[in-house]
Order: sequence, then C-alpha cells, then structure tokens
Amino acid sequence: MENTFVAKAELFEREKGWYYVLVPIGLSKPLEHLADRGLIAVTAKVGNSSWPTSLLPMGNGTHFIALPAKVRSKEKLSLGAEIEMSFEIRTRKSK
Repeated sequence: MENTFVAKAELFEREKGWYYVLVPIGLSKPLEHLADRGLIAVTAKVGNSSWPTSLLPMGNGTHFIALPAKVRSKEKLSLGAEIEMSFEIRTRKSK
C-alpha cells in the first residue's frame, strides 16, 4: 500500500547534515511493529525518482526519510521546499 504525504525538506544542523522529510506520525506509528532495530524498510518516491531506504527514528517517536543528493539534484529539491512524496513497505533481504 502506498502512503503519500507532503512535507518540508529539512536539514540536520551539523556538519555534513542530512536532508530529510518528517513522516507524519499517523503514517509511521501503525508500522512500528515492522521495525528492525528501529528501521522500517520502505521504497520512497519523489517525482520520477524512487529508492530503497528506511523510515528512520528521530528518537522522539517520529520517523524521517533521508533525501539523497542524487534525488535532490534530479528532482530539483531545495531546503524548505514542500515535497509530495510517497513510500511503500518493502521486504528486507534475508541475511
């Protein structure tokens, strides 16, 4: 099932900080039972770009999706931009 939302592109304020979007808690909370070491495996999509990633815990009960430089460049995403994105749960590869 695809989960779609709009969020602002943010940046962790530290040297070489990641760009990310916060996932609405209403979308991430029901998926916490799928977490492995706090990570929920997903395929994220913005525009014409998709990539395997995880919903990463913020430490306060919320999750975020990191925005790779390659995706930011291809989709012309900038800090503070309102981004429509989606994600679907993906199956992790067995170890």
